[in-house]
Amino acid sequence: MLSAGKAIKVSIYLSEGSTHHGSSAYSSILDYLFFHGISGATVLKGVAGFGADHHLHSAGTVEISDKLPVKIEFIETEENVHQLLPRLQEMAGSGIIELQETTVIKPAGPSRQQKSPKPEHVKIEGKAKLMQIFIGESDRWQGKPLHEALVQAMRAYDLAGASVYRGILGYGAHRRVHKEKPFHLSHDASILITAVDSEEKLRSFLPVVDQMVQEGLVTLSDADIIKYAHRTEES
Repeated sequence: MLSAGKAIKVSIYLSEGSTHHGSSAYSSILDYLFFHGISGATVLKGVAGFGADHHLHSAGTVEISDKLPVKIEFIETEENVHQLLPRLQEMAGSGIIELQETTVIKPAGPSRQQKSPKPEHVKIEGKAKLMQIFIGESDRWQGKPLHEALVQAMRAYDLAGASVYRGILGYGAHRRVHKEKPFHLSHDASILITAVDSEEKLRSFLPVVDQMVQEGLVTLSDADIIKYAHRTEES
């Protein structure tokens, strides 16, 4: 949490259409900042501008340009900023990152959310842990489906990977049977999210799960990694 005194203001300039691993770059960066305990961040959308290619982009009345400038801005301690910079540089791609010294006169009020430890990326070999999260399809968090929010949080925490499964039949603590209806009209199906990573990284992520999952089941069990390889991404 920020306190009054010296700090760093970070400004990240992107094109609205920029992507990172298939998702909007500014959305991915915002998720990354949120789930790494940054005190606050703002995304500002431009109405006109040009970049290194000197092509002028503006929002017309008929069509909306995806080339408009987007600015992400946040203020943090110098120590935290330098810890986040390597990943931010990768996520920003061809965008511009600007650092500016500033002074916090009045910090924001205390947040009820706990800041989770920042896990370091480790190579997975042999023994690992399997996390399973059982929730309902209708569960939500901050206006979005809970299972989508959890996967975004896992990606922001740099977990090795996550999968979401939709149940076709089951029941939970309320002893109410959930059954898939014809044409997939049911919005009360069971959802299972699985993630495999080192015990240290998964346990560091548990406070986030505790904050987001209000009703559900979370388990952590032993796993043996037989093979773990990254799929080559196409440029």
